[in-house]
Amino acid sequence: MLSDFTRYRIYEILPGASIWATLIAGIVVSFVKPLWMIYFIIIFDIYWVIRVAYFSFYLFLSWRRFRRAIKVDWLARLKKEFPNWEEKKNVIFLPLYNESWGVVNCTLKGIAESTYPPEKLYLVVSGEARQLTHWQEIQNEIKKNYAGKFADILLYTHPQDLPDEIPGKGSNVNYAEWQFKKYADAKGWRYEDIIISVLDVDTVVHPQFFSHLTYMYSLHPRPERSSFQPITLYNNNLWESPSVLRIMAFGTSFWMLFSLARLDNLVTFSSHSMSFKAVMDCGGHAKDIVSEDSRIFFQCWLKYNGDYEVTPLYIPVSMDTARAENWWQSLKNLYFQQRRWAWGAEHIPYLLWNLRKNKMVPWTKKFVALFHEWEGKWSWAVVAILITVVGRLPLWVAGNDVRQSALFFNTPNILEILMSIAMLGLLVSMLMSLLILPRRPQAHSPHKYLYMILQWLLLPVSLIFFSAFPCIDAVTHLMFGKYLGFNVSAKQRT
Repeated sequence: MLSDFTRYRIYEILPGASIWATLIAGIVVSFVKPLWMIYFIIIFDIYWVIRVAYFSFYLFLSWRRFRRAIKVDWLARLKKEFPNWEEKKNVIFLPLYNESWGVVNCTLKGIAESTYPPEKLYLVVSGEARQLTHWQEIQNEIKKNYAGKFADILLYTHPQDLPDEIPGKGSNVNYAEWQFKKYADAKGWRYEDIIISVLDVDTVVHPQFFSHLTYMYSLHPRPERSSFQPITLYNNNLWESPSVLRIMAFGTSFWMLFSLARLDNLVTFSSHSMSFKAVMDCGGHAKDIVSEDSRIFFQCWLKYNGDYEVTPLYIPVSMDTARAENWWQSLKNLYFQQRRWAWGAEHIPYLLWNLRKNKMVPWTKKFVALFHEWEGKWSWAVVAILITVVGRLPLWVAGNDVRQSALFFNTPNILEILMSIAMLGLLVSMLMSLLILPRRPQAHSPHKYLYMILQWLLLPVSLIFFSAFPCIDAVTHLMFGKYLGFNVSAKQRT
């Protein structure tokens, strides 16, 4: 009988094994049975063209909702429809490591300038004991510049080397949550009335964000059974970032827009909000993993036997790209950031392990949750490589008997037509990127808009080297038990 350790290790191997099996099988079949591979790649490209159309439809739908949402006076609607709105307590968690005061100040300034009354917002800023000198400097700046501007500012120091945790955002937030629990208990607050928002410290919220969040929380029939996910835009330093970083930033924002409109596979990502009751019921954000921002959803989903969801917020929060002091370091930062996000593959063994034990979740829900998580990582790792490289391999290595077939002669034309159709998705992305692009800083000349269009020519290269490869890297580490720690993305603004 397998031990628990062995069983879990097998679960960790499976995601990477499925990805490597796909790539290796594609290469082997291209040499052994090139005609089979040609049939497969044509069918796969047709499937992907349909996926591109599907993606574009929901992307446009979500963008329209976003444009409508930012025009609404959500505070006025909140006060009109929910007279007891002041019973809700908005608490913002800002975990901090080595970010500069300029970045922190920009975030706090955005919160203070919200349409939601800042004197009703509670800040929890948690720094690290292993960066104590820097953290003390930040604390002094916060007290000097923001004392009296919020309902309260709680400053916590996350100790080093606490048991059963790894250094990172998750352990920082977890510690702050349990410290805040003491504060909330002393105040006699109902956990159901506490809305917590966990934001990266470089997050600049839209002025309407907390008003919209509180409205949607009040509107929800069971808000303690839902997380609330805003649109994530990586545009704080977008104009100053290299083209590859901009493309990947847009790609992440587009994926979030698409997911918000779909709902069926929406999980929390990066900045998110939820009831403090749900947080306490599931034990707080995970302190021993890298991908705590999405794991918290699965923790709640399992705790409530599948009776948990994510409510979309069509109000954005803005974050930084992984820009550094120079071009090369920026690319390295981007690679490691993408690898850290792809490390979310650790949710697959977590789900396999817990779904096996949980008999209360319907098997259909189990299958859908596991499929979406697994298929997402599989597609992330293999699609770009299959379409651009492996899919062309049988055309290069096929023998004379295959080369004389009608299918072989027509395949390049078929693939060209399919890729031309798929390019419509690229056109949609290019146009959408201009629509969500922040206003051009005066330091940049108008002709840089041309660069914003031409940069999309780099998309195939970007998808392979800064999307597929980091994902393969992450799942391969997981396969061999070489666990990744939390890599902090160094970010820079001018």
